[in-house]
Amino acid sequence: MRKVLVSGSAGFIGFHLSQHLLDEGFAVVGYDGMTDYYDVRIKERRHQMLLQNQHFSAHVGMLEDFDKLRGLALAEKPDVIVHLAAQAGVRYSLENPRAYVEANIVGTFNVMECARELGVEHLLMASTSSVYGANENMPFHEREKCDTQLTLYAATKKATESMGHSYAHLWNLPVTMFRFFTVYGPWGRPDMALFKFTKGILEGTPIDVYNHGEMFRDFTYVTDLVRGIRLLIDAAPVLPENAGMIDSWDSLSPAAPFRVVNIGNNDKVRLEDFVDAIEEECGRKAIRHYMDMQKGDVPATWADATLLEQLTGYRPRTGIKDGISQFVSWYREYYRV
Repeated sequence: MRKVLVSGSAGFIGFHLSQHLLDEGFAVVGYDGMTDYYDVRIKERRHQMLLQNQHFSAHVGMLEDFDKLRGLALAEKPDVIVHLAAQAGVRYSLENPRAYVEANIVGTFNVMECARELGVEHLLMASTSSVYGANENMPFHEREKCDTQLTLYAATKKATESMGHSYAHLWNLPVTMFRFFTVYGPWGRPDMALFKFTKGILEGTPIDVYNHGEMFRDFTYVTDLVRGIRLLIDAAPVLPENAGMIDSWDSLSPAAPFRVVNIGNNDKVRLEDFVDAIEEECGRKAIRHYMDMQKGDVPATWADATLLEQLTGYRPRTGIKDGISQFVSWYREYYRV
């Protein structure tokens, strides 16, 4: 039985990925800091659900605690590491930037050190569409230059991509970075737009709609996302003999077994239309509080998902109406509303 160490296993994406891997017959070692960035009870509930499977083990610890992380890694000897744990949230990075440096940069360095020492088959690490920053050429593709990050959150994620490339080169460690695009779905984080909009609409309280609704996002349903990650586990990059062997659609590095992959729905949805769809599912109208663009935010994201499909034969396809319906059903059940 192959074993995967998943950091951030009590988080939104980590929970769904762990469940998916368990369903496919993997053993999963979960590691999570259980920080109070949002309600810890929902994190605990996620771990409780995963623990129903005998092949899942839960371990609480911070990424910054290298001795604890290394001790677990050496004891469990995973075949693959999927590093999802991070300090998330674009807006919170304006309030508490130090948390991003400590969790995202120092924490990721610790994960890479464990992967190097173990010599894992494949290290996969989460990045974000935010690294595209001020880029305007859309849809975003992995081969374009990304040097204009607009928040510290995005900057820390771009730094981890560079760190990952250096470790892939120095230690011949297969590394895949995946860039997420506005992930949503059941068991989502309370600070995410869909969660806040649904809560406000059902409670009859105002919701903040930035840039007066004229924003576009490539909304990616969480089960589509984790399916993509699962398939990428088996698509470890291999250092090419020369750059001429790299296909034009591939982001594979000519200097390392390293690749960056977008995981997005390959579509963009207007924020106003997104709110309309939530209203329709909730059966109520939103009280919309229109606001200007928030500092560090971008007007649009849109993924080119060609590389993911070329590598795995898979492309996310869940539309927002179906995805929103699944989320609202979960929300009503979980909060009994």
